[in-house]
Amino acid sequence: MRIIILSGLSGSGKSVALHMLEDLGFYCIDNIPAALLKPFISYTVRSPEPTYERTAIGLDARNTAAEIATVPQLIDELRRSGIQCEVIFLLASEEELLRRFAETRRKHPMSRNNVDLREAMAMERRLLEPIVYAADLVVDTSKLGVHTLRDLIHQRVEQRTVGRLSITFESFGFKHGIPGDADFVFDARSLPNPYWEPSLRKLTGRDPEVIRFLEGHTNVATLIADIAQFIRARVPEYQASNRGYLTVAVGCTGGQHRSVYIVERLAQEFAGEFTNVTARHSGLPGAALFHPSGSDRRN
Repeated sequence: MRIIILSGLSGSGKSVALHMLEDLGFYCIDNIPAALLKPFISYTVRSPEPTYERTAIGLDARNTAAEIATVPQLIDELRRSGIQCEVIFLLASEEELLRRFAETRRKHPMSRNNVDLREAMAMERRLLEPIVYAADLVVDTSKLGVHTLRDLIHQRVEQRTVGRLSITFESFGFKHGIPGDADFVFDARSLPNPYWEPSLRKLTGRDPEVIRFLEGHTNVATLIADIAQFIRARVPEYQASNRGYLTVAVGCTGGQHRSVYIVERLAQEFAGEFTNVTARHSGLPGAALFHPSGSDRRN
């Protein structure tokens, strides 16, 4: 049996993600009170109906702090009993959430008299902290469109198998902010910048001309090797702790040249060793997802 608990900040895309899980064949239930989480899961475990073999449960902030605090313990109990239980948490920057609420004109679930939107958002972040810390996968949707978020959920959930680690390498631009879903962050801003070459300025780290430029500098290859060595040393720790997802972010100034090239190289290299490897470029149009092809996959 497989259970996914989906939570996140209001406006971060939980409904989109839950609909994607439903399309993937999960039995979905949304906005369940945290106090009913344990009895509901107990019912699905005992039920002979195959409908519940893959169940996704939406959990939001409309619970008390004491109720939310019980969720991590319940997750541990489920895993000890042999049930595959994963927690996915969606978040977004405050600025992006404010923009989305202004666009949809919806009321924040924690807004009430004398509580403005910013304060309601801050209260929600504090309330949901126990679930963030318990999450297997945290997704920052600030720069993700609806279709890209659906693709990301599809890819991460379907590739996830027990005992196998799903690795995402993500490029970004420091001037746009560090991704909130990164487990590790590396800085490529010390490397030569193709942006200052007029003929390369409008290209990206996936274009042959930029690749040739960066391959001509030995410190670029050195940084890639250093990152790869560090991540390989961490992978056994993640596997030992039954973590299902690992997100490695590499940033340059704008997220267009250096970080894109390095992420592509790392994803291609690790795809030869691990089954579930994805490259994501938050600084490119549509926050594009790429799935490197690899051979001799063993883990």
